[in-house]
Amino acid sequence: MVDQRPPLSSVSDFVTWEPVLRLMLADDTERRADRPARVAGRIGQYGTSLAHRGPMSSTARTAVKDIQRALAQGRVQQIAFRAEVHPDGRATLGLVWPTPVVEPACGYPDLGVLILADGVLPEPWRRRPNPAFRAVPAPSANPELLERTLRERLPDSTGATEEEIAAAEARLGVTLSDEMKVLYRVTRVYSDDDFDLEEADRAGEAIGCEASGLEHLRSVDGTVRHLGWDPGAKRAVSGGPDAAVQSLAGSPGWITFGSNGGDEFAVDLTPGPAGHFGQVILIDHEQSLGAELVADSLTDFVLGRMRKERREHCGEALPVARVGIGGLETIQAAAHPDLEVLTIGFRHGAPFSLAPLRALPHLRTLTALPGTLSDPLEVAGLPGLEFLELGAQEWRLLLDAEAVPRTLKAAAIKVREQDHLPVVAIANEILDLWDRPRIVQTLLSGDLGPAA
Repeated sequence: MVDQRPPLSSVSDFVTWEPVLRLMLADDTERRADRPARVAGRIGQYGTSLAHRGPMSSTARTAVKDIQRALAQGRVQQIAFRAEVHPDGRATLGLVWPTPVVEPACGYPDLGVLILADGVLPEPWRRRPNPAFRAVPAPSANPELLERTLRERLPDSTGATEEEIAAAEARLGVTLSDEMKVLYRVTRVYSDDDFDLEEADRAGEAIGCEASGLEHLRSVDGTVRHLGWDPGAKRAVSGGPDAAVQSLAGSPGWITFGSNGGDEFAVDLTPGPAGHFGQVILIDHEQSLGAELVADSLTDFVLGRMRKERREHCGEALPVARVGIGGLETIQAAAHPDLEVLTIGFRHGAPFSLAPLRALPHLRTLTALPGTLSDPLEVAGLPGLEFLELGAQEWRLLLDAEAVPRTLKAAAIKVREQDHLPVVAIANEILDLWDRPRIVQTLLSGDLGPAA
């Protein structure tokens, strides 16, 4: 759509963008070959994503700073642009304005991820823990030994009362493990009303980490670890019958009690099939999914008896697969019942058929580069998709056939050069199916002169 009332009139002027376009067309092989040249990028208040070779000219640098200044004054975080320039110099520039229904893309040419429902996250971040009714503490869990050890290390410490521990359980909505109750009976670590840095340091040294006060115990909220649909929709956590830790982003039963200065330690009250109630896990701040078992019990943790074998945070043997150059050779090879995420890339030979994927119960994400599908309408036969990324022409076929899967929660259009300007119109047709607000694009025309 063409916006008749540009959000920022100072930016919605072709002359403002001329130096930026000339910068990106410096290596203008397309126009010199008598073909239209296409460029795309982003400019934000604090940075840019511009494809160009060599240093930026002073004219272009001034233009970028002027645009950034206008964005800041208008409280616009960033603006995406795409342009088509003909050999004779005629140019069409599309300015795509930010909107809550689009999550900006990691790669500059792409429009971003279309969010088709408010507040919905990819399945791994929505996943709730399976009940752990049969889980029991590890043989090494020894509340008496733990209490004796902590009292020896902290002879003058003040512990929490039973009422205070019960209040913490009520606030968290869980029953703490016997070991955790022992820990806080020996030491509160500190309280909000009476913070003593030296006492907190002594408690942390005795426990083996930077320990939290009883009032600061909390469960791990998986939504906080979400990085966005791209790349979130393409991630998975593997698990199985021998998993000690459930494949989750967070759990009401992951109760954090300390940190190593960056990562968090938690007592796990919802362990996996091969885990133990009250085991200690590590939530890595650089990971957005999963947790790592570090000790079978809090007793082991305090005594320094850590797990020597470290497990991976995210396994991608079965849940995630890639087909094409650098990956599997066929769709059949990827069609495992546990497959959740499939990426289809280029290959030498005929495009791929999606027929082998029809019966897969957990397939939720499909990304396919433009031109890699023999029949894009086969997408309609995949009943559980929540994220779909296709090229503009593939989306065009689905829209015309009214075959866009209505199970989708997010979608993306993979852009090729010829699709830069029409992509917003296609995106708006997708958004219309979910009655979502449309994207605003301002189209500007100008003349950059013939190719040098």
